[in-house]
Amino acid sequence: MINEYIKNWLIKANNDIKTAEHELSLPLEETITDTVCFHCQQAVEKYLKAFLIYHKIEIGRTHNIEYLLNQCALMDKDFAGIEVKELSTFGVDIRYPEDFYIPDIEEAKFYYDLAKRIKELVLKKISN
Repeated sequence: MINEYIKNWLIKANNDIKTAEHELSLPLEETITDTVCFHCQQAVEKYLKAFLIYHKIEIGRTHNIEYLLNQCALMDKDFAGIEVKELSTFGVDIRYPEDFYIPDIEEAKFYYDLAKRIKELVLKKISN
């Protein structure tokens, strides 16, 4: 059963997905791709943490998607081998001007699709 705490993680993750989706629905010249990628990173982080919390795994404060994904893969092999590319960098590293990077639309769409796939996988795993 999903408790209130896990539901709150999922609500926040869903809101991040909605924000990314909204940005991608805008005309190309108005789409803010670094914002899309940031919210995709945030969504994936929260979905993975929800999965781990559901399985009573203690996690510290981290934005490292690869670490979280590896922890999930220890619990369930379906998480193994998921390609996240450089998603973690959008959580912290490139939020500041000294690490300036603007992803192109293809990269933003890749991370949006990844976030949706992680969402589907986590929801499937914790609803059984």
